[in-house]
Amino acid sequence: MERINKLLARAGVASRRAVDGLISAGRVSVNGRVVQELGTRIDPARDAIRVDGRRVHLAARTKIYLMLHKPRGVVTTLDDPEGRTTVRELLRGIRGRVFPVGRLDYHSEGLLFLTNDGTWAQDLTHPGRHVPKRYRVKVRGTPSQQTLQRLAQGILLDGRRTAEAEFRCSRPGANAWLDVTLFEGRKNQIRRMLRSSGHPVVKLRRLAVGGVELGDLPPGRFRHLTELEMKRLRRAVRAARNTP
Repeated sequence: MERINKLLARAGVASRRAVDGLISAGRVSVNGRVVQELGTRIDPARDAIRVDGRRVHLAARTKIYLMLHKPRGVVTTLDDPEGRTTVRELLRGIRGRVFPVGRLDYHSEGLLFLTNDGTWAQDLTHPGRHVPKRYRVKVRGTPSQQTLQRLAQGILLDGRRTAEAEFRCSRPGANAWLDVTLFEGRKNQIRRMLRSSGHPVVKLRRLAVGGVELGDLPPGRFRHLTELEMKRLRRAVRAARNTP
């Protein structure tokens, strides 16, 4: 007997945290009965699990780890009720269901991982991991050194202080370019932080996660992660676990 949320994440339905949301919302059933307890234990060899009415097969499958250069104007979801282009539509030739690891908002571009390994996704996105993510950001005006230092030390968002980060101006001007590294992943965090300082974001691109670089991968294209990149990400997760 195993916990249903762990099984669904391992089966590639979504990350562990997203699976918890599906269960709490009543979208998961076992043998025809809706379950909403995250700790529900089931027998994967005997019980029939469905998500939104669709059967989930728990047999072992080949794990898929992808890097995508998400363009602007693409939604980081698999379906969109507004009919906008989703990352799923960019993955032609990939057999099997994969899901995005973390978020990259509609107006942003850059590095996005996709996988069918829920445990791996959870390791990368867990709020306590602090895996570094590096961005190149264009803003209105040029923030002062004092402003950059204040942002790096952390500001209040939604009543909670942001974690320490790195903010550096690489090219001043009417529309300055900043190099930003975050160690957490709140929704629209960089945009909200810079808007609160009077320097709204004009353009935002994610360049790297956990030491894995986007490189020269063109917008809208994807590729499989290499074994070396997987090792770098595993090291980043281990290092983040050991960070106070």
